[in-house]
Amino acid sequence: MVIDGLKEAGLRTTVPRLKILKILEDKGKSHLSAEDVYRILIESGDDVGIATVYRVLAQFESAGVVKKHTFNSERSVYELAEEDHHDHIICTQCGKIEEFFDPELEAKQESIAAKFGFRLFYHDMNMYGLCASCLEKRGEPR
Repeated sequence: MVIDGLKEAGLRTTVPRLKILKILEDKGKSHLSAEDVYRILIESGDDVGIATVYRVLAQFESAGVVKKHTFNSERSVYELAEEDHHDHIICTQCGKIEEFFDPELEAKQESIAAKFGFRLFYHDMNMYGLCASCLEKRGEPR
């Protein structure tokens, strides 16, 4: 998938692109910032600058290889673009991100769009709250 993903996106297979794409693939469902990717590269002994990481991620986003999310005002995170749609729930305290898909919720969104005379092509659903771990740390019930 690594090399095929780049070729399908029309990007040459440079060493930095391959390394960054491999990191994103290895992390699976993780949502990584450019700084996270840079840190992983440095820890593995790779000599790739932070500017290169930002440039490659921007190229990947333009080519549809990754999706960029800005869940909070602090930083953007990236995930591999997938065929299957999913939504996100984000902990406002620790930043934990969970992906989910709910057919009933999807149908309701379509229904709401139709009610207002719209046909949906795309949507992002991001929900914000506190995860179970952060609630526990605060001594609050789930």
